[in-house]
Amino acid sequence: MDALIGIIYMIAQTLSMIVIVWFVIGLLFAFNVVNHSNRFMVELYNSIDRLLSPLLNPIRKILPNTGSIDFSPLVLILVINAILIILQDVAN
Repeated sequence: MDALIGIIYMIAQTLSMIVIVWFVIGLLFAFNVVNHSNRFMVELYNSIDRLLSPLLNPIRKILPNTGSIDFSPLVLILVINAILIILQDVAN
């Protein structure tokens, strides 16, 4: 059982890091630090976006429309951290 909790914990931490990387790349595009002609960054951003869309879209439907600010990645990270806290309590 400890091994299963450890695997879930590792996957959740990895998912949190992927959300942060996706957010940072989006900021780099938004502030023109990275140009959209950089194919590697565009493909990386789009790949992560396709990976995270099934997780973020239900959160976006629940949250109120805040204009250009998207709080769904923050909510996803909070949910992931809540799951990690629960798993840590279960493991102990």
